[in-house]
Amino acid sequence: MFLIIGYVIVIGAVLGGYLPHGKFSVLIQPFEIVIIFGAAFGTFLIANPMSVLKRSVSYTIRAMKGAKKKPAYLELLVCLYAVFRLAKSKGDLALESHVENPESSALFNNFPGVTADHHALEFLCDYLRLLTLGTTNAYELEAVIDQELEAHHEEDNVVPDAIQAVGDALPGLGIVAAVLGVINTMGSVTEPPEILGEMIGAALVGTFLGILASYGFVGPTSAIIKKTLEQDAKFYVCMKAALIGHMQGYAPQVSVEFARKILPPEIRPSFKELDDAIQNAPSV
Repeated sequence: MFLIIGYVIVIGAVLGGYLPHGKFSVLIQPFEIVIIFGAAFGTFLIANPMSVLKRSVSYTIRAMKGAKKKPAYLELLVCLYAVFRLAKSKGDLALESHVENPESSALFNNFPGVTADHHALEFLCDYLRLLTLGTTNAYELEAVIDQELEAHHEEDNVVPDAIQAVGDALPGLGIVAAVLGVINTMGSVTEPPEILGEMIGAALVGTFLGILASYGFVGPTSAIIKKTLEQDAKFYVCMKAALIGHMQGYAPQVSVEFARKILPPEIRPSFKELDDAIQNAPSV
């Protein structure tokens, strides 16, 4: 939401400052737009596989929606509590049927926000499956989780880095469009000054569009995607802390308290909020 609001403010500020002194029609240069943004899209395709293009679209939509909020983390903590309570009462093997088919699990279906995030659900089930297979060393498991999270972080950063590379190229591509406009103008030097002025103005629109697109839209979009990914990574760190606490033999409520405490204040449920929620945690 704030991404869209920011776009509107950028456009409003630029046009609002220009229109009292200039003509809007001068800025409408379709061929300049084709040159700049067509070339930008081409450079993106040259530098990245198709998978990065698809993820760029999905990550931008994700950034528009914003990072996960406190209710999502509260639901996750209650889900973890319910999982650990079942494991404590019936043993880790009781989780086997749930982690093998989480989509049809009576346990996980009580938490639609968790099951809707397929990557997070897969992450959780993979490590719960290791528990059912007899994994007992918490430190070794923690090392594996850290390596996976690091790899996940590097893979995620490919997308904002690719978008930022296009943003960095846009001013140069704007200059390319402007130079082509100047070349066209030089071929018409015999025209009257008013026509030459209009042609030069049209050429300079290319530089304007390239710089505006880079610093007003593409660069900030790359930044907000990266920040959203970094914030949502705490979802996985939260699961990690709870899993390690459970493996070290702590009670379910203590394990989820470990996970709660590592969350930043803006998304961390209070102790009372969590305590009230787990009192009503569904059981299987």
